[in-house]
Amino acid sequence: MDRTDTLPTTPAEPERPPRTTTRPEEHSPPAGRAPTWTRPALVVLLLGTGLLYLWGLAASGWANSFYAAAVQAGSVSGKAFFYGSSDAANSITVDKTPASLWLMALSVRVFGLNSWAMLVPQALCGVASVGVLYASVKRWYGPVAGLIAGAVLALTPVATLMFRFNNPDALLVLLLVGGAYATVRALETASTRWIVLAGVLVGFGFLTKMLQAFLLVPVFAGVYLLAAPTGLWRRVRQLLLAGLAVVVSAGWWVAVVELVPASARPYIGGSQGNSILELTLGYNGLGRITGDEVGSVGGGGAGRMGGGGGPFSGQTGLLRMFDGEVGGQISWLLPAALILLVAGLLVAGRAARTDRTRAGLLLWGGWLLVTGLIFSFMSGIFHAYYTVALAPAVGALVGIGVTLLWRQRRPRPAPVAGTPDEPVVVSRWQRWRPLAATVTLAATLAVTVWWAWVLLGRSPDWYPWLRTAVLVAGLLGAALILLAARLPRWLVPVVLGVGAAAALAGPAAYAAQTAATPHTGSIPSAGPAVAGGFGRGGFPGGRPPGGMAFPGGGQFPGDGRNGAQPPGGDGRNGNQNGGQFPGFPGGGQMPGFPGGGQMPGFPGGGQVPAAPGGAQVPGFPGGFPGGGQLPGAGGGREGGGMGGLLDAREPSAALRELLERDSDDYTWVAATIGSNNASGYQLATGDPVMPIGGFNGSDPSPTLAQFQRHVAEHKIHYFVGGGGFRANGGSSAAQEISTWVAETFTAQTVDGVTVYDLSTGADAS
Repeated sequence: MDRTDTLPTTPAEPERPPRTTTRPEEHSPPAGRAPTWTRPALVVLLLGTGLLYLWGLAASGWANSFYAAAVQAGSVSGKAFFYGSSDAANSITVDKTPASLWLMALSVRVFGLNSWAMLVPQALCGVASVGVLYASVKRWYGPVAGLIAGAVLALTPVATLMFRFNNPDALLVLLLVGGAYATVRALETASTRWIVLAGVLVGFGFLTKMLQAFLLVPVFAGVYLLAAPTGLWRRVRQLLLAGLAVVVSAGWWVAVVELVPASARPYIGGSQGNSILELTLGYNGLGRITGDEVGSVGGGGAGRMGGGGGPFSGQTGLLRMFDGEVGGQISWLLPAALILLVAGLLVAGRAARTDRTRAGLLLWGGWLLVTGLIFSFMSGIFHAYYTVALAPAVGALVGIGVTLLWRQRRPRPAPVAGTPDEPVVVSRWQRWRPLAATVTLAATLAVTVWWAWVLLGRSPDWYPWLRTAVLVAGLLGAALILLAARLPRWLVPVVLGVGAAAALAGPAAYAAQTAATPHTGSIPSAGPAVAGGFGRGGFPGGRPPGGMAFPGGGQFPGDGRNGAQPPGGDGRNGNQNGGQFPGFPGGGQMPGFPGGGQMPGFPGGGQVPAAPGGAQVPGFPGGFPGGGQLPGAGGGREGGGMGGLLDAREPSAALRELLERDSDDYTWVAATIGSNNASGYQLATGDPVMPIGGFNGSDPSPTLAQFQRHVAEHKIHYFVGGGGFRANGGSSAAQEISTWVAETFTAQTVDGVTVYDLSTGADAS
């Protein structure tokens, strides 16, 4: 127990309010109407967010072509729309549930297929997320807290990236923030309607990105069970209804897919058994935690501190959110959020069960800790952009914590009078509360700008003056916060402005750079290139100045702009013929290639032999595009990495003209290994292209027998060589198909790409 002091008392009044150890105004904003500046400030926040997310949006083109092709398919085919098929002929789906595709495909149906029509819904999801987060935090903590929370979310670099991109994460964040808002409303009056709505929104989050949405179910349910102002059994009944809402809103689509015969629907991409349940629980479920993801191209790391997370996953451990790959995406205000969470819970103290201050902190703190820890230790596929799911919680905790501590630093109001027999007791914490709150605020700002100084130092050639300016301004602001009680009243807002500017300058600069830079491919990254990060080029190791690091230490000399140039190639989009690969990991073996085929001369600088006509490199399905080239050299869009695996190849005019020839006579104008490889041809022609093997060519769709039947029925016109990257098991059907095509049909080369006309000799097949 705290040591206490006894204050002098005054005579008792006839009617005295009950004595309490805490005052409502200590935790909650004063009752009454919001200040007149609240609405204009919110409008400025939302307009600024919209400008950041919409300006120059079309520069990224198709962004992630894997999803862009599915959007194109869904805009012309109702069946492809419902299932989330990669092509309008419905050969295979993407490896996610399709809710985010529905939103974009509807926009494309109205406005036509173009980058704006596809990406604007994503940007609007971002603006809406900021608005809903503001509303959620403002209800209990006031407009200042809401504005801070919204601004932090809007300026988080990874949020700027993903709300300008066509991955499912944009809609997922909006639905989860909406679920948090519904939980806040439910906690106010123990409302069944609102807690059921929270369950519905989480269920649709599942239809957006599967089990990631369910990470917040225990958080929402636990906070409601603790703090809802009603009896225990009523809370339990309400949560059971909310759970039923989750199951129904998420399960109706799953039930339809499972009940429809496999012959009447597309193959479920990402699964080895054509099952949405397998995809949910395996590849996109427990496999992400354990690393046991059959057919994946990453993961497999050890789930321990410092363990490896696979070539596309980074290192697991408590510090993963702060490392070179992830830190600049999300962690700018993460230390501040954690400090303020602890401080806020101390402020709440031994409050009543239904105390809103503590309930809100547990809601957003639980979101941050549960999601953050799972991201930190998951050994399966993990990409830095997943951390956009942490941004709303970071923003909310910063907004709540700053406003709570700022109120706590006010001098304590005069104590309520006691009686001669019952003096008013004031704890030592109440006496020292203003000083403790002030010191905590100043320390939080100092830690924040120090961490920004560290993060900016990872890109030493990118505006080097910003690093020093942030540190100096932030430390000055922290010192002035300590002296705020002695400063003139008019100077206090200036001090707060300096502190806020210093705290947000780093992420705001990264966000602006992200918005000004086109992003394509399957693994986008916010901000400038950093040492030790993955980088927009799509290869582990980032893009340090002067070259690009490969896993295992090998580095390509060159400028590192788009995959870095090995000696002997032009480096436009990967590695051209004859490029050397010093220090390639795996002792000379290309990791994850079907059949485990070795590349001649690896390591030790051996050259990849040019193979005109599409001759296969051992173990690689379809051969290298253009003859002997590594994936990424087939004329792909600049800015993507590993074209054909992580980004689309943009076909030349001659190849596009060839594929469009007699297109109305075929179900698929072409087939090729891998969804990204197929997406480039499909988006260029507007016609269905069969992605053999799904995302990376490892799904058993179609089998060799099925493919041969399609060819015999004149459903596929061409087979385009190249693409695919099989790892961690998976089907060999793609390799079998490419081998059969090469042995059965005559190859031709069109602008360096190997093409087989399957209409010749189809009857014999």
